[in-house]
Amino acid sequence: MLTLTRKILRPYNPPQNSGDVMTEKTLTRMDLSEAIFREVGLSRNDASQLVESVLDHMSDALVRGEQVKISSFGTFSVRDKTARIGRNPKTGEEVPINPRRVLTFRPSHLMKDRVAIGNKT
Repeated sequence: MLTLTRKILRPYNPPQNSGDVMTEKTLTRMDLSEAIFREVGLSRNDASQLVESVLDHMSDALVRGEQVKISSFGTFSVRDKTARIGRNPKTGEEVPINPRRVLTFRPSHLMKDRVAIGNKT
């Protein structure tokens, strides 16, 4: 199991939204490397390499079937799903569903609480 822990805990300041609609923003690799550049002080190139390295380690562990547990964030794991018979909802016809591996994420209790607090603002 690959486990990553946070060394710096900062209070969460949720973004201020106007109305009930959440803004549609996606956090990207570039956003992560920029945050590392600003907060840690690494060069932009080193910060980008760090992000890529962490994501590569996580991906490699998941490919091997290991769990990736990030303290205060959550756990990524791979599940093997067996073959089964499904049904086409439109026609009602039975369709075989092949066995497959799926990636799952289970958030930590701290992450669940943090998201819930963000929803109340």
